[in-house]
Amino acid sequence: MDNKGLPFKEPRQQGDWRESFQGWGLSWSGLLNNQKGEWWLLAQVVLICAHILPTWPSELLQAWSWPVVLHVTGLMVFAVGLGLALQGFLALGPSLSPLPDPKPNAVLITTGVYRHCRHPLYRAVLICSVGVVLAKGSLLHLALLLILVAVLNGKAHREEKRLCRVHPDYLTYRSNTPAILPGLPGLDWRQD
Repeated sequence: MDNKGLPFKEPRQQGDWRESFQGWGLSWSGLLNNQKGEWWLLAQVVLICAHILPTWPSELLQAWSWPVVLHVTGLMVFAVGLGLALQGFLALGPSLSPLPDPKPNAVLITTGVYRHCRHPLYRAVLICSVGVVLAKGSLLHLALLLILVAVLNGKAHREEKRLCRVHPDYLTYRSNTPAILPGLPGLDWRQD
């Protein structure tokens, strides 16, 4: 508080990570009519949150228990996914948006983790999901992973259409850089 009892705002330094969370353009009207791809975001969030659901079929119903080595491997894969997500998040900086439509004045990032993959945050989410599948040994979570692949594929295609309009260099970047996972059908496309 300042000496007048008003909330005091700290001056922001350039490149502050908090800038990443501003200007996303989320609104109730957008959610109702999918203005900026809010339905893709909603589907993504629901699927990610659904990963906390219990294992199905339950280990109690199975004749054998899931091997400990797969639990541990799954946790390690999940940790790798979190690390990749952090790299993608930091690389985007103020251009970060959860919506497939780019933020106004967003900069096209093609270096760092974006040099190897056009959608490293989507790749990180899928790697985390694979980790959960391995850790839990659950058919339910395998189904969530497969649906998440389809949702992120659709979201990425919408995002790329918008990026092509805003950034003329995106076409060249797209033709030279894998989409989500190199060489994997449905997760690596170089043209539309």
